[in-house]
Formats: sequence, C-alpha cells, structure tokens
Amino acid sequence: ACCGTPLDLAVEENQLCGACLVRRPAYDRARAALAYGDVSRDLVLALKYQGRRDSLDLLARWMTNAGADLLQDADIVVPVPLHYFRLVRRGFNQSVWLAAALARSSGARLAVDALKRVRATPIQGGLSVEGRRRNVQGAFRVRKGREAVVRDKKVLLVDDVLTTGATAEACSRALKRAGAQCVDVLTLARVAAPRTVPI
Repeated sequence: ACCGTPLDLAVEENQLCGACLVRRPAYDRARAALAYGDVSRDLVLALKYQGRRDSLDLLARWMTNAGADLLQDADIVVPVPLHYFRLVRRGFNQSVWLAAALARSSGARLAVDALKRVRATPIQGGLSVEGRRRNVQGAFRVRKGREAVVRDKKVLLVDDVLTTGATAEACSRALKRAGAQCVDVLTLARVAAPRTVPI
C-alpha cells in the first residue's frame, strides 16, 4: 500500500510490508509498471541512455495503468531532475519525457522545472543502500520562485526506475519541505527486492 513492493502472498488492500511498518518512506505511495529484470532492463536502458522514444506512448500507458489511483489524485506531475552537467552531456531527461506523457494522459499539470538537482552526484549504480542515501542527501530542492507551484499540492513524482528509493525519498523530502501536501512516486520499473528492515 505504501512502497509498492510486490509481495509473495495475497494481502489486504491497505497492507504494509515489514519495512514500511518499521520506517515509512518519505513519499506517501509508490507504484511501478514493470519489475526490473531481463526484458524491462532493455526498455529502460534504451530510453535512458539511447534516447529511444519510439515506445514512449506504450510505456506511459503501462505507467498510467499501474498508477491510475496516483494519477487520479495528482495536482501536478514533477519529473526527477538531472543535474545541469549531466543533462547537457546526455541531451535529454527521460523522466521528463515520461512525466510529460503522463500529464497529457491524466490532465494533471506538468511542473517540469519545480524541482532542481543542486548538486552533481555520482551515478547510483554499484552503491549500497546507505551509499545511495548519502549520495543524494541534500541534492534536490524546489526551484526558487516555484514554491507556490508545489505548496499544498498533491505531487506525482516521476522517474524511470525505483531501486532502493533513495532518490525518490530525497526528492520527496525537498517537495514536502516546500509545502507539498503529499508526494506519490510513479516509475516505469522497480527493482522488486523487498526493502530491508533495519534491526
């Protein structure tokens, strides 16, 4: 019900996993269209690193189906931003493409410039859960002059992949500090391993 991690057993509609019972994430709910694996990895990497948009409408439809309740509640759709240097190097932000497609299909307002990555961070791949959390700590904030766009709004944060949730949580904290009423997360894919429970 909260982190959106697939569970092995049938559960009640509002059931929380053990990790969410111990420590709720900074975001309110998360959903993903696909489990990250052999097939979905090719789709994600083609979008993320090759800039392939030929399947964008299909991917957005899958995300719309997976996050229908989140989209229905959303006032604004906000993509996870890239740092300026990475954006210039890559030439595009795949999260913006996904967010724009979702905003078009839902009628929610797209706020592409609401959130800013204020610190260039190393790529998250290969980092531990704690390493990822430290890597993005303080890396995001609501852009100066855009606080009113976020304040008292139900925000749908959009990214390509949810791995440990460190980026989604860092973005959610920044949005909530700026007054967002709630922050839901919708991604194309997610690593389906359960969140760890601290002991």
